[in-house]
Amino acid sequence: MPDAEFILVTTTAPTQELAERIARAAVEDHLAACAQVTGPISSTYRWREQVESATEWSCQLKTTRNQFAALESRIRALHPYEVPEILATDIAAGSKPYLEWIKTEVEPTPRP
Repeated sequence: MPDAEFILVTTTAPTQELAERIARAAVEDHLAACAQVTGPISSTYRWREQVESATEWSCQLKTTRNQFAALESRIRALHPYEVPEILATDIAAGSKPYLEWIKTEVEPTPRP
């Protein structure tokens, strides 16, 4: 099982409640095997020619590359930001049983 098929998707949200809603929706919809919400975090960014600061909550979701497009779409549907952070990072290596669990949770089971 090539590890590169597994990714960690990161997004941020303006409230803990929204970050937890994204996490729950992704797991319930089998778009992510699990998610962790952490925060608050302090974010500084440039938006429309201004340097801004905000308090946000981070949500990290474990999934497969095959599920990225659907997960991105689900995050966008729930998110109030015009341009939400949605980043995918390859998982270079991991425990084989853990990676198999991720795949089992998010990939459709083939029907005979």
